[in-house]
Amino acid sequence: MTAPATAPDPGAAEPSPAGALSQLIQEALDKGDSYQRLADRAARSDSDETVSKPYLQRIVKNPPANPPTAGQLVAIAYALGKPDQRVIEAAARQWLRYEATELSGYDEEVRIIVGHLAGKSKADLMRWRYMIEAEERAQREAES
Repeated sequence: MTAPATAPDPGAAEPSPAGALSQLIQEALDKGDSYQRLADRAARSDSDETVSKPYLQRIVKNPPANPPTAGQLVAIAYALGKPDQRVIEAAARQWLRYEATELSGYDEEVRIIVGHLAGKSKADLMRWRYMIEAEERAQREAES
């Protein structure tokens, strides 16, 4: 199970030319892939949508104002040989400047607390940490 731990930057609206998804595609090209091979692989994905060679080029060189659709992201993930979630997060970083952090194995309460603390200053985080550790010590002492 995953949960966002930070909120998107409210002033972020434009994609970055060197965005995270653009970089993932560029890395594949740097390793010897081509736009056409990526587009061909995307067409073989389980997604109902696909992406063309020109669209992939545009994402890298001059990203569109709007991100790819969910189906296109699945096709791109397949073409890149990357997990869907990694490509979706890269698109979120590029178009929304949104960072997600996984919190596997924790219940909803813990994820809410972590999300709440995400924007706090270093001093506030240390204060919260000391309070939590003090509570844990008190509980251990009470059980002894």
